[in-house]
Amino acid sequence: MSLNQDARSELQLSLPVMTAPPTPSNAPKGSNAGEMRRFAYRHLAAEVSATARFCDEVVQLARLPHDDGLLLQLIDNSRKHCVDRAEELTDSDAQPGSESCRAILLNGNFNATEDIQGILEQLHAHLHRSDRLFAVLYSPYAQWLFRLVTWLGLRRGPIPETFVTETELRSLLRLSGFEIVRIRPSLFLPLSIPLVSRFLNSLLPATPLLNRLALTWIVVARPLRKSESVPSLSIVIPARNEKGNLEAALRRMPEFATRDVEILFVEGHSTDGTWEEIQQLLPQYADRWKLRAMQQPGKGKNDAVRLGFSQATGDLVTILDADLTMPPELLPRFYDAWRLGHGDFINGNRLVYPMEGEAMRRLNLLGNRFFAKALSVVLGVSIGDSLCGTKLLSRRDYQRTIAWRNQFGDFDPFGDFELLFAASELSLGIVDLPIRYRSRTYGSTNISRFRDGWLLLRMTIYGFFRLRLGRTR
Repeated sequence: MSLNQDARSELQLSLPVMTAPPTPSNAPKGSNAGEMRRFAYRHLAAEVSATARFCDEVVQLARLPHDDGLLLQLIDNSRKHCVDRAEELTDSDAQPGSESCRAILLNGNFNATEDIQGILEQLHAHLHRSDRLFAVLYSPYAQWLFRLVTWLGLRRGPIPETFVTETELRSLLRLSGFEIVRIRPSLFLPLSIPLVSRFLNSLLPATPLLNRLALTWIVVARPLRKSESVPSLSIVIPARNEKGNLEAALRRMPEFATRDVEILFVEGHSTDGTWEEIQQLLPQYADRWKLRAMQQPGKGKNDAVRLGFSQATGDLVTILDADLTMPPELLPRFYDAWRLGHGDFINGNRLVYPMEGEAMRRLNLLGNRFFAKALSVVLGVSIGDSLCGTKLLSRRDYQRTIAWRNQFGDFDPFGDFELLFAASELSLGIVDLPIRYRSRTYGSTNISRFRDGWLLLRMTIYGFFRLRLGRTR
């Protein structure tokens, strides 16, 4: 691929490769301009760190001549360095599926070039599927603010001439083989005014229309890549009082692109003989599937799923509710959606097609639609159904979900919100997969719509304050 001279020079700056960013020294310590600039970059670094702290390393590419490394220094990750060419990102020893997760930082590069697409295309050729691109750029709606912060000394270098709208940016990324995972307006008041600055910089990104006044955008994008291998799969089936559904789950289980499939039953203190039924079924179907069974020590579906995922050996992990309201026959669609690169977190959506019989009562349906919309606002990611039990992700990404939970807190007894919150924060790329929701043929639901609905509402509000408003703390 050939790039014009501007794009080539943008990616091939003569910068040293460093194991750690330098300590900024251009601005005198204690100066007003230096303090304001540090405040602004601390805010931007907090936004990037929401995801970057769970990456294996942060790599800043083609640092601009006037960039002294302050943003990279403030990002929360112990492994940080710079490279001056995209070719230096290639890891020749990495095997498909075992690549590290890297945060690739472009700070102001899009505003300082006349060929954004050329930069992205060259970068795409050297990224793993698990890498994420973090681009910090100036909002086209706030050029006057940009001139203001330049006058205040919060930035250095020439005034850029390239400003792109969100629509233009999405098109450029798509043409170059990327998809936007998250785009967040950031930094409205670059001055440190006690209480006021933090309040405005936290609240305004979540305020429609007013968020257009942001000085900068932080865009997270993922490279669109198909899996180069055929990953193995672990299917976790939580089962409490589901004796009558278990054999049907095994009998109806379809074939997958991989023959390396294991099924793990996690039984949860049943009173109808579910555990005994599992023990009888294991030898009957052992010739078709790799089967395992365990009993959860705690209570609730989330506890069961965590146990199953912790024992899983597959490259990908997914959940099949034992009530079979999500047909097992549709599981290959989840597997194929991940393998084809449509997303790294495949989320079932029950709210597209007509539901069978009494699969979901009207009040439950309204509640599901409400929480899907509410969580879309909280996460900044469009979600069609937040409570479908079937979700699929890689086991490696689930390990990062555990690290995220250890910092965020253990708050979800059901597990659906926890997985979605983590998928959003880790920038996995959530994609909805529509299913036909079926009626139960055995047993009754373990969900209390009023008690559990109130708990879900509390978790939604908690997530809004922690994720939408709390990143800059």
